[in-house]
Amino acid sequence: MEEQQQVEVPCYFLCPISLHIMQDPVTLPTGITYDRDGIERWLLTAGTCPLTKQPVPPDCDPTPNHTLRRLIQSWCALHAADGVERLPTPKPPADRARVASLVSQIDAKTLSPQELLATLRELRDVAAESERNMKLIAAVPGAVDILAAVFVASATKSENTAACDEALEIICSLQPSEQCLVRVIETNEALVDALVSALQRSNTTSRVHAALLLDDVTAVMSPNRLVSLQEQVFREIVQLLRDKVSKPATKAALHVLVGTALWGRNRVKAVDAGAVPVLIDMLFDGPERRSCELALGALDRLCGCAEGRAELVAHGAGVAAVGKMALRVSDVATDKAVRVLRSVAKHAATAAVVQQMAQAGVVGTLCLVAQSEQCGERTRERAWETLRLHARAWRSSPCLHRHLQAMYPC
Repeated sequence: MEEQQQVEVPCYFLCPISLHIMQDPVTLPTGITYDRDGIERWLLTAGTCPLTKQPVPPDCDPTPNHTLRRLIQSWCALHAADGVERLPTPKPPADRARVASLVSQIDAKTLSPQELLATLRELRDVAAESERNMKLIAAVPGAVDILAAVFVASATKSENTAACDEALEIICSLQPSEQCLVRVIETNEALVDALVSALQRSNTTSRVHAALLLDDVTAVMSPNRLVSLQEQVFREIVQLLRDKVSKPATKAALHVLVGTALWGRNRVKAVDAGAVPVLIDMLFDGPERRSCELALGALDRLCGCAEGRAELVAHGAGVAAVGKMALRVSDVATDKAVRVLRSVAKHAATAAVVQQMAQAGVVGTLCLVAQSEQCGERTRERAWETLRLHARAWRSSPCLHRHLQAMYPC
């Protein structure tokens, strides 16, 4: 790189966006030339030419500037002795007609299992090349629906697991919109069952993709469908958390727990699946901020039922783990931790639990939260409310430091 900087590069060889030598120059209808990668990324979020600010049609295909590309390649070859790397001839971008043809072949349902797998792999390779190609595939009418149908049909067939994996990977890479997902759910009633089957597989990549798609699917499902989720969904989500497959999979699993546990039936299903002790153990593992917030959010939801509170209290370090997170991670984590502690103190506070909360330092933490200006007003109010519930036992507890006893609410 240092050697390249010693050679003065002609300004018209540089992409106006990246200011680097263009490897695949293309020209917009506005007449301005850019490097393909840079302008395609730009057009994904902005529908205008970066320099002229003129609008660019959404279906615009920039024209390859072969003459300029050859000039750049010749210049690079001429200055090879100066350390300038020779630029290879770029691979032609995916053709809209070819992409549409691949999707139609998959939809034809006349392919043998081997032909179907080969077509899916070709489509996957096309999607992996660039964001532009992903956009091309997603723009084919019904592409996601077709891939979802293939995924559902092959998920339960042991001989078609490879096709199942490929279809799932392509769907995830396309990042379908909420509207598209709602349509897919309505036309594929067995979609969630297929995702559960993928979660049960030994293929780590497929499990991650299944978790990510399940997160997206449950986020747009109607309440009636969410309430009727099978217990197996929660067992596989909890197992995913136990296995610590990957950070994205863990976050997706936590999102599913938080989103589905709005309803009492699902809370009990999640508790029966063993979610509470797994979430508590996660807190002791010191998860990153967002994962910690999600874990506490899930515990808050699960403590909305008696079974969840009982599991938290039964865990030898459950109360201490939640109290430990207050004032240490973020305002969101503190609020969720206080909500969990209030649920326990209000609905599951036996004499032993009350004593445990004092011994574990939870009462002292609640005093600090109640006095902290850094916490939100509603969080401080919840802390005061919790402290008042067992003031007689906690105010004079030997486990509470004197300066905290002095600030204890009346």
